[in-house]
Amino acid sequence: MSIFGNERRLFLQDEAETERLGQELARLVKGSSDGLTVFLEGELGMGKTTLSRGVMRALGHEGAVKSPTYTLVEPYEHLEPPVFHFDLYRLGDPEELEYMGIRDYFSTRSIRIIEWPERGLGVLPEPDLEIHLEREKQGRSVVVRARSALGAALLNEIELIGPGS
Repeated sequence: MSIFGNERRLFLQDEAETERLGQELARLVKGSSDGLTVFLEGELGMGKTTLSRGVMRALGHEGAVKSPTYTLVEPYEHLEPPVFHFDLYRLGDPEELEYMGIRDYFSTRSIRIIEWPERGLGVLPEPDLEIHLEREKQGRSVVVRARSALGAALLNEIELIGPGS
């Protein structure tokens, strides 16, 4: 198995632990000179936006964090590094991403968080980390997979969260 295929499995009991996983990702990336692409996968209501909120709050964002379902992307350029939060749920065709200048978002040192990435297949670059969330009892089962050397390095540094981790 390649280093890029390694994964960590976590159990998050509640929304607070889901947000803490986002904060942990932000902590790991904050001083990095590289950008980071994260794919968030899971059905509606699984905590993708909650995890995203954890990233933004850990980087100093104090306002609301909502899923950019209708605008496709919500920029948080005031953060360091800047964060671009994508929600592709309503994307009709992956080619629409080309028209919105998607490649520009990936040419900078930033964090790109993408909800519903499967809707952009063929246009989106490979992620560094892929995070899959699904319901398990009262909480969430989470699988974090590395898909790049950067992702593998970050995955090895994630401090496990929650008693089921």
